[in-house]
Amino acid sequence: MVIRNSRDFFAGLLFAALGLAFAWGARSYELGSSARMGPGYFPLLLGLLLAGLGAVIMVRALRRSDTGERITAWAWRPLVAIISANLLFGVALGGLPAWGVPALGLMLGIYVLTLVACLAGERFNLREAVLLATALALLSYGAFVLLLKLQFVVWPWN
Repeated sequence: MVIRNSRDFFAGLLFAALGLAFAWGARSYELGSSARMGPGYFPLLLGLLLAGLGAVIMVRALRRSDTGERITAWAWRPLVAIISANLLFGVALGGLPAWGVPALGLMLGIYVLTLVACLAGERFNLREAVLLATALALLSYGAFVLLLKLQFVVWPWN
């Protein structure tokens, strides 16, 4: 068997692995039936659909000719920036009480998230990043605090 399109093959493999992992994780929840779904029904169904989609993509990659693009080295900078941004947002939102790090709140957390995530791009413009962070902070405040009435620490002094 020859892999003719390596990018599609490995993308399908990733989809299949993630789908099977979600389906495996859903086993511990009650499934229920189609008429009365339990908490594990939807994750199991979505996991199996994602695994099936991955299998279809992998099979097509074995049959379809290569597009000429090969898998290159990992893009470490975007990977580290995006993962770090999400981790820092979690720390900013909830703090780390065990280490004595207080919560910064939703608004400052969004600024941290946006500024660090903008480092993933090819170019970084501080003005654009701050404008984006301001827009996201205002929209998040309106959606989560005002409309949905979720209880967040909005500012560190609240």
